[in-house]
Amino acid sequence: MERFDRCPETALDWHRSGKGAVLATVIETWGSAPRRVGSQLAISGEGEIEGSVSGGCVEGAVVVEAMDALADGKPRELEFGVSDQDAFAVGLACGGTIRVLVEPVGAVLPEDILDQLVKYRAARKPVAYVVDLEAGTRTLTTDGHTQAFRMDRSGFVEDTRTFVAVHNPPLRLIIVGAVHIAQALVPMARIAGYDPTLIDPREAFGSDSRFPGETILHDWPDEAISQLGLDSRTALVLLTHDPKLDDPALEQALRAECFYIGALGSTRTHAKRVDRLMAAGFSDAEIALIHGPIGLDIGASGPAEIAVSILAEMTRVLRKGA
Repeated sequence: MERFDRCPETALDWHRSGKGAVLATVIETWGSAPRRVGSQLAISGEGEIEGSVSGGCVEGAVVVEAMDALADGKPRELEFGVSDQDAFAVGLACGGTIRVLVEPVGAVLPEDILDQLVKYRAARKPVAYVVDLEAGTRTLTTDGHTQAFRMDRSGFVEDTRTFVAVHNPPLRLIIVGAVHIAQALVPMARIAGYDPTLIDPREAFGSDSRFPGETILHDWPDEAISQLGLDSRTALVLLTHDPKLDDPALEQALRAECFYIGALGSTRTHAKRVDRLMAAGFSDAEIALIHGPIGLDIGASGPAEIAVSILAEMTRVLRKGA
């Protein structure tokens, strides 16, 4: 999933309204395919669409096949080659080929499985939709497929006809401290696919003029984090240097599932932080989850370069797990 589109939710709504619905999913690509594996297009029985499987060049043909699939209640595996001429029309340089799985809801994709998928997504729980194209079975799982979940990468299990569609929640970044580094980090993180939220009880720092259009909470960090929640798709970055603000947030994060915890400060500052957390009863293993001093050591100078180092470290932890 490139972004948290609403194709499954829309398909379920259309199906339950009596219109009929089909989900089309990119299951394989070669060359310069316009959309990555796992991208989806929802089609209603009335010809409405949401999402995309190709950026526009094959959607019409997929809709036609979807209508036929609704009529006979059978799935389709479609393959489209993108010619050089078509490729330039959709912004590609070299062309490509995509394979698309078309599944009518109800007849092929069971309504209860789609309903459960939608509930997992609403609860921000990572889940995989697994289709055995040989056996025709469809299941949901939260176990296994570790690398696929970590890399946000749908695809076939090697040497099988089993397709795994990864549905990860959108990435979130919670920043405590609306300081200069945050002013650089927020737009960088948004470009990288994160939904950022700023927390700072000091309204002069967390102002709309300093962070136009951003979500800013003027609460104490522990209260704001309790409201927002922390999960396996959330990164927490602490930039205040102030133990009164940072420590309560850290204490919540160390007992949550957020994939990244980073805290600004020198080696000496971090050593004092470790002492305080040990005194509060946290174990060495829990404290070791904190990346401090924050960011990769790239010799960063100034707020913007420090923000680059933080985002780079977040990416490494997200994709490599360390």
